[in-house]
Amino acid sequence: MNKRPDKTNKIRTDLRKKHQTRTRQRDLTRDYHQHGFEEQDLAYTERVSGKGELTRRRTVTGTQSDGEETGFVVLPDVDESVCSRGRVLAVHGLVSHVQAEDGDVFQCVTRGLLKTLNTDQRHIVAAGDRVWFRPGADRSGWIERVEPRVGILSRTSRGRQHILVTNVDQILIVASVAEPVLKPNLIDRFLVTAEKTHIGAVICLNKVDLVDPADLQPLAGVFGQMGYPVVFTSVTAGFGLDRVRKLLCDKETVVAGQSGVGKSSLLNAIEPGLDLAVREVSTDNEKGRHTTTTSRLLPLRHGGYVVDTPGIRQFQLWDVIAVEVAGFFRDLRPYVSHCRYPDCTHTHEADCAVKDAVADGHLDVRRYESYTRLYDGDSV
Repeated sequence: MNKRPDKTNKIRTDLRKKHQTRTRQRDLTRDYHQHGFEEQDLAYTERVSGKGELTRRRTVTGTQSDGEETGFVVLPDVDESVCSRGRVLAVHGLVSHVQAEDGDVFQCVTRGLLKTLNTDQRHIVAAGDRVWFRPGADRSGWIERVEPRVGILSRTSRGRQHILVTNVDQILIVASVAEPVLKPNLIDRFLVTAEKTHIGAVICLNKVDLVDPADLQPLAGVFGQMGYPVVFTSVTAGFGLDRVRKLLCDKETVVAGQSGVGKSSLLNAIEPGLDLAVREVSTDNEKGRHTTTTSRLLPLRHGGYVVDTPGIRQFQLWDVIAVEVAGFFRDLRPYVSHCRYPDCTHTHEADCAVKDAVADGHLDVRRYESYTRLYDGDSV
């Protein structure tokens, strides 16, 4: 938990757009041309300047932030004498389940100030957040402040940042080798996000009982050569579960993947007693059906947490521009500085070290094609 600075300041900060309603009449000019002002009873106390409810700025007592870790440009001050520290276990609509340091769980709503502060986030509070909250009666409460975040897994949703979970050590990327079909490019997108946010990544190829494992060795070898642990698992056959259990021990891990790959079934097998809901893959299109509807922190008996997340069918990267993509590909990164042109995009230029490495067989063709799709902004 980050320590709060000793000194706080009054900060003038922006509020969310479209949050407040405009009180001034908008059609004064039209009414003047039609009727003239003499027929109207004007409110002479109405302000013409952007004061009162028309303003989009507010003075807040707190500490300045660059917004990169928290998503907020200001961290409001809190009264520690009446507030407690807590961890958000899950968010259900307007209510967040917050676990206090003594283990009690409170049903909290978010303070109005936090919801009005200008931010690119789709939701203000996310699972995994460390917060200050003000306890109320009957295990209710109010979240007063969200502490700086690390280890964020997020994506772009309708032009805003959709945070799936915060403050995790690693991501367990679960992909089924069949039913639904394997999507290596989706794995690449999760890996780019892990590289950007500096969290570890483990790749789990699930349902290996449905195919010949030898057919998966080339793909697993590519990821393994880059230093990513790759685990073959089958819940039906009980294969690979012990290794996954060891990789999760004493870690805070987010489990992510598309719908139907078996994330909840895998967690139920690794940690008996979770009793997570599961559903069969659709027989019509072999696509998964959404079963998990919200991210949840789940404690493990052997130490650590796992975060079960809703299935993802499309994962658009957040805050990653085209020129940064190559730097987040571990296999492309060593060749980038050897290109002839310093601003080489590695897509069409001559004397490109990345393209030469692909032609010489030093780089995987599929990985390179995945890079070009991300560079061009294509979505999965």
